[in-house]
Amino acid sequence: MFKDLLNRLLAPAPEPLTDEGARLALVALLVRIARSDHDYSEVEKDRIDRIIRNRFGQDLGGAIILREQAEAMEAEAPDTVRFTRAIKEAVAFEDRIGVVEALWQVVLADGHRDAGENALMRLSANLLGVSDVESAQARQRAEALG
Repeated sequence: MFKDLLNRLLAPAPEPLTDEGARLALVALLVRIARSDHDYSEVEKDRIDRIIRNRFGQDLGGAIILREQAEAMEAEAPDTVRFTRAIKEAVAFEDRIGVVEALWQVVLADGHRDAGENALMRLSANLLGVSDVESAQARQRAEALG
């Protein structure tokens, strides 16, 4: 399934994603941000699973399956731009702010931020059409969630 999605994302003029494809692309972006500091920890995986459960109404087993599919997709995908472009096209602006908040939740899950995570957050928020101020507000909400 994710091979087909990757092919669509890599096409010169990609087709809009289905809801399932948008979910997979979003989770792959969460995985990418978690891996950006070269320490993909269990606490980050748990946070991604919690985001999947809350955002998509999955049970724990379904969340783990979706995360594992997204991990495989993320490992094969060449760049972040295509994930964010696909998400931007598939998700309303208000929900994209929620995507940025979810990204911040993953970045903050292990208790520290590094330069790679910060750079990828800035890039992702910008590509999603979310301003620096809106991203900072999303970060503050993510920090409040703990």
